[in-house]
Amino acid sequence: MKKTLALAVLSLFAWGCGSSPDKGTVSKTGEIEREWVEEGVTKNYVFARGIGAADQTLENKTQRMATSRNASIVNGQYNMLSFIKGVNLEGGVTVEKAIETDSVLATKIDAVIKGAQVVRSEWTSDDGCVIVLRLPKKALKDAGLKILE
Repeated sequence: MKKTLALAVLSLFAWGCGSSPDKGTVSKTGEIEREWVEEGVTKNYVFARGIGAADQTLENKTQRMATSRNASIVNGQYNMLSFIKGVNLEGGVTVEKAIETDSVLATKIDAVIKGAQVVRSEWTSDDGCVIVLRLPKKALKDAGLKILE
């Protein structure tokens, strides 16, 4: 599992690969597309994409697919958090700076990100997984973040 998680963290993309969930990222041949449209934020949502590698030592295809999906979700949550930490709040401070002084805010943001919805899951020919997470901006607002538009 550590190997799968490490591969996910060292994935091809950090934040931003949250293109429209109806646009696929895995080709018909099972390969990850070489070009993705970068649209991480829409009017109502923040999107993040995660990539997880399958543990090729597992003999069972279902296990490989499940572990790669879990790894891709963790990677997507990490990518979303990385993006959100850089967002400017009212008053000119970033979320990252606000978190440093408010541990309750850090806990709220963590919970909000873990609640992001998986809106697309695709598997590669080697049983890796690419997911798209969607988080309503309202959830961030409800957590106490007054994000500048």
